[in-house]
Formats: sequence, structure tokens, C-alpha cells
Amino acid sequence: MDVVEFIRALAALAVTLGLIGLAAWALRKFGPDAVGRLITARQDRRLRVVESLALDPTRRLIVVSLDGEERLVLLGDGRLLDWTPRGVAAAPPAQTVSAPEPVA
Repeated sequence: MDVVEFIRALAALAVTLGLIGLAAWALRKFGPDAVGRLITARQDRRLRVVESLALDPTRRLIVVSLDGEERLVLLGDGRLLDWTPRGVAAAPPAQTVSAPEPVA
């Protein structure tokens, strides 16, 4: 292997690494989120996620705005656990029924 082939191989390696670096930079700047941002910037969307909070690895609380009204959603295990309108009072706690006292 002479010097010219060695320099050509190093140049090919440098070009390849440069293209990989350029692709990584482009994905960070114009990645999958960029397409979503372009779509939402042009349209007036009715539904949007206001805030999200991870409770544990399987459950998440999400505040969703739909037509200007915010709702609280509890998600878990890939399914909807609860859909509560914001500002609506929660159901009163269930009353506990105690056993009747024995008569002596």
C-alpha cells in the first residue's frame, strides 16, 4: 500500500465521518419535532397538552386543553384511567359502614 492510497483512505474516512456528523446535526435541528412544529404553526389546533407529570413509571397526569377548556387526564398501563373536567368537584368519599355493636 503506497502513500497515495493511504491518504485516499484517510480522506474517505474523514468525508464519511463528516457526513455522519452533518446528519446528526441536521436531525437535532430539523428532526421529527420540527415537522410537527411546522404543521401546528400553520393550523389552529383545538387540542393541546398543557402540562404533563409522571407519577411513577406506569402512570402519568396530563392537563389537556380542548376548545379552551382544560381537563385533567390520568393515564396508566397504556390506557385511560380517568377523565376529569377541571373545576368539577370530586365525588364525595364513600361512607364507611360500621358493624352493629353486639347487644349483651
